[in-house]
Amino acid sequence: MAYVKKKRKISIIMGIYNCADTLREALDSILAQTYTDWEMIMCDDCSTDNTMEVAQEYVDRYDNFLLINNKCNSRLAATLNHCLEYAESEYIARMDGDDISLPERFAVQAAFLDAHPEYAFVSCGMINFDKDGDWGVQTNPEKPCIRDFIYTSPFCHAPVMMRRKILNEVGNYTVKKELRRGQDFYLWHKFYHMGYKGYNLQTPYYKMRDDKNAAKRRTFKDDLYGTKIRLEVMSNLNIPLYKRIWAFKGILIGLLPTSLRAWAHKKKIQNKK
Repeated sequence: MAYVKKKRKISIIMGIYNCADTLREALDSILAQTYTDWEMIMCDDCSTDNTMEVAQEYVDRYDNFLLINNKCNSRLAATLNHCLEYAESEYIARMDGDDISLPERFAVQAAFLDAHPEYAFVSCGMINFDKDGDWGVQTNPEKPCIRDFIYTSPFCHAPVMMRRKILNEVGNYTVKKELRRGQDFYLWHKFYHMGYKGYNLQTPYYKMRDDKNAAKRRTFKDDLYGTKIRLEVMSNLNIPLYKRIWAFKGILIGLLPTSLRAWAHKKKIQNKK
């Protein structure tokens, strides 16, 4: 079935890369949404498995699925910007190819943005899970302010829904080598730097696949880049100099053994339950 281009309320943007084993579960969770006025825009970032074939199955079956691809591996920020070139909906929702959106997610988030024009975007809590089941819940402050950028990213990225026009106004995702990770943290700061704010629903409407391999995927170079980005963000948001020492937290954590980092990450999230 060919993609039918028409104005829809929500455009879901998904960068896909070597996620063939989990993609069907992710896309089926979108099809199970109680809210139906949406389109799915997937961009394959040069996968080396059969991710493209799995995605194509859904394009062939549904007229609101679109599949595009990058000419070379470009990483997440550039991939999402590629998706945004095709999005014309009022709202932009994120989704990852190895996660699950709970059925009420889009209905609740769209209703919130409809009722609260003072917010540029809305995120929510996330349930962490692995092959053994659910093991934790992540939440963030309901109404983050500038000081919340000091210690951690104040919003979960994967379950966010944003106003497209404001996202375009702040320049979409920033693409540079230091943002191999942390492109979401940098995006939030661009919203706040321009006077916009976001909101966190405290109920988790999203499940994030978070297994023991997550810590292994993060390198010391990522931690160095992350520190540089945090210092830039703190400067742009006029955070006091004496508090910018927190920007180096990632480097210190990166010096820990991978097993200890994974244990601490899991323990931190479980303590929030």
